[in-house]
Amino acid sequence: MVALASIAIASVETRLFGSPVIEALVVALLVGMLVRLVWRPSLQFDPGIRFAGKQVLELSVAVLGISVDLPLLLRAGPALGVAIVSIVVLGLVLGLFIARGLGLGRHLAILVATGNAICGNSAIAAVAPVIGADADDVASSIAFTAILGVIVVLGLPLLVGPLHLSNYQYGVLAGLSVYAVPQVLAAAFPVSMLSGQVATLVKLVRVLMLGPVVLFFSLRERDRFAQAAPSLTMLVPWFIVGFLALATLRATGVVPASWISPTRLVSTNLTIVAMAALGLSADVRTVARAGSRVIVAVSLSLLLLIVLGVGFIHLLNIR
Repeated sequence: MVALASIAIASVETRLFGSPVIEALVVALLVGMLVRLVWRPSLQFDPGIRFAGKQVLELSVAVLGISVDLPLLLRAGPALGVAIVSIVVLGLVLGLFIARGLGLGRHLAILVATGNAICGNSAIAAVAPVIGADADDVASSIAFTAILGVIVVLGLPLLVGPLHLSNYQYGVLAGLSVYAVPQVLAAAFPVSMLSGQVATLVKLVRVLMLGPVVLFFSLRERDRFAQAAPSLTMLVPWFIVGFLALATLRATGVVPASWISPTRLVSTNLTIVAMAALGLSADVRTVARAGSRVIVAVSLSLLLLIVLGVGFIHLLNIR
C-alpha cells in the first residue's frame, strides 16, 4: 500500500511538473517512515516487511544486472577498483580511530567502523559473532543508521552541483560512501539511471570486501573468542552473483535488447516496495536511544567517506 501510494504521488508530480520532484522510491521511504511514526505495525506485519526489505530488495538488485551496460560502468578501469579498496581500508581504520577516540568500547567501535566502511547492517551481522560482540553492541551500532541514511538519501544529491560532478562521478561517490545497499539505490537513481547503475556496481564490489575483513578479524580474534565463521552466502550474497551474471550476459549479447526496458521497470518497482519496507522499519525515535557518542561516530565516519570519495574521484581522474 505504501509503495502504490508512492507511485501515485510520483505520478501526480509528473502531471504537475513534467517529472517527479521527488522520485517514487524516495517518496516510499519517507511515506513509510511517516506511517511508522504515527502507527507502529503489529507483529503480524513483520514477516512481510522483513521479506520486502531483504528478499525483494535483493531480487531488484539482481534483476537490475540485465539493464546495465557493464563496459560503460567499468570505463574508469583499474582506478575504480583502487578507489573502492582504498575507501574500505581507510574507512575502516579511520572509522575505528574516530569511534575509539569518542570513547566507544572496542567491540562497538569495530562494528560502527565496519558497518560504515563496507555494507551497513550486513557487515555488522557478519563481524559481530567473530569478535564476540553482544546484542547491546549490535543494537547500538545499527540504531542510528536508518535515520542517518534517510538524511544522506535526501542530502547527497545536493552535492552534484557544488562539486561539479558528472552523473558517472556522482554514482561512484554514492557507491563509495553511502551506508547500505537500499540507501545507495535511493540516493543515486533519482539523479540519473547511469548514476544509479554505477553506484550499485561500486557498492556491490564494496560488499565483496566483507570476506577479507571478516577473515582478518577471525584471525585477529581467534585467541580471544572462538566462533563459527559466517557462511559463504553471507560473505558473497547471491544477489551480487546474480547482478554480475546478468550484467555479463547483457554485455555478451545473450540478453535481447527487448528485455532491457521491461526488466528495468520490474527492478524499479521492486525497489520501491523495498524502500517502503525500509521506511516502515525505520523509527525516528531510535535516534534518542542510540546515544550521542554513537551518533557522532557514525556521522563523522560517513562524512569521512564522502570526503575520501570526492578526493579519490579527482585524484584518480575518474570520469
